[in-house]
Amino acid sequence: MSIFVRFAPSPTGYLHVGNVRTALVNWLFAHKSGGRFLLRLDDTDTERSRPEYAAAIEEDLRWLGLVWDDFRKQSDRFGAYEAAKGKLTASGRLYACYETQEELDIRRKMQASRGLPPIYDRASLKLTDAEKAKYAAEGRKAHYRFLLEDKPIEWHDLVRSEVKFKGSHVSDPVLVRADGVPLYTLASVVDDGDIGITHVIRGEDHVSNTAVQVQIFEALGFKPPAFGHLALLKTKEGELSKRVGGNDIRSLREAGFEPMAINSLLAKIGTSDPVEPFVDLDALLVSFNISRFGRAQAHYDMTELMRLNEKLLAHMPYPAAAPRLTALGLRADETFWKAVHGNLKTLAEAKDWWDVLHGEINTPDIVDQEYINAASYLLPPEPWDENSWGVWTRAITLKTGRKGKELFMPLRQALTGLDHGPEMKALLPLIGHNKALQRLKDCFL
Repeated sequence: MSIFVRFAPSPTGYLHVGNVRTALVNWLFAHKSGGRFLLRLDDTDTERSRPEYAAAIEEDLRWLGLVWDDFRKQSDRFGAYEAAKGKLTASGRLYACYETQEELDIRRKMQASRGLPPIYDRASLKLTDAEKAKYAAEGRKAHYRFLLEDKPIEWHDLVRSEVKFKGSHVSDPVLVRADGVPLYTLASVVDDGDIGITHVIRGEDHVSNTAVQVQIFEALGFKPPAFGHLALLKTKEGELSKRVGGNDIRSLREAGFEPMAINSLLAKIGTSDPVEPFVDLDALLVSFNISRFGRAQAHYDMTELMRLNEKLLAHMPYPAAAPRLTALGLRADETFWKAVHGNLKTLAEAKDWWDVLHGEINTPDIVDQEYINAASYLLPPEPWDENSWGVWTRAITLKTGRKGKELFMPLRQALTGLDHGPEMKALLPLIGHNKALQRLKDCFL
């Protein structure tokens, strides 16, 4: 059987890490077996769906490397949903209901007061034609519920193993709103069944949807796909909201995170595998196995994401970095990249170090100007290489007796204006003799 999976976001906002984890797992699951990956925009909610969000979803997925093999939009398929509605109505599995939301709320409160579960009581099944006509005359429009059969609903979940529901314990779901718009529960089944989706992998918040959708698939004559429900992401603050600021992919990209740092983290949290950086999706694919995902909530930690980002940059070869450095406006060669890449949190910080080396710095207020003055006279002549820093500092030690931080820190501050950064043996040749001498003199002039 050829694997065919889908990622089906609603274009009502930007993709967040929870969305992307689902997309990534589906992409990896499909490509691991040579299958196909569908991007489907679930945009039947015309009031909230926005074209700019649809475009952003595509842009973010491409940036992450999660390119799709097929593309669909639910807004193109209202005819198919209407046909499914007709089929289910004719078979007696879809029935009209006329209760208002207020009436349903009152019933639920009454059920709760009696210790009963908040399951729809199917009162609309008992309506006579005259009663339906009366409601229509009052201006009430019908919404439609799916009649669940009182039988066990079971499936083998790719993540949760065996899952069982009793049909009698689940409320008949509304499939079509009073304005005629099909809800996700119906539209998703119609699309998955028509196109032949073989596996549906999504968040565990959809488990109850799956329970009713299994019967909808069968009622429409489709074989239900295999299902897998991933545990939801959790932060230190609690469950990850779909719209937490800073956790949408656009914000992470603008903050300078590498796409493979995001992919590496999201593919491994919640599994039995160690979280480590992968240089590309092919490398990540080799280690992927859906069976390694567990039921415990997966902990999403920005600190860990930053750690992965730093590791990827520290091991990024110059040819991969070169075009991006050029895009930053830097005429940087491999020597520069080797000097700074181990100290970058984001690639954009390379420009900061370029400016330190080639621009103006804030001259520090060096207390021991006599020491800096003495060091300036011991600066070795050019040409310089990575050994020049050692030659210089050994000469300073012989002259002043200074060692360790007492020797190094004032020199670093004088030459870079900072008290941290890449190794000075790599930076000194890039600063150059004339600029280094001038910066030393600026500290005591």
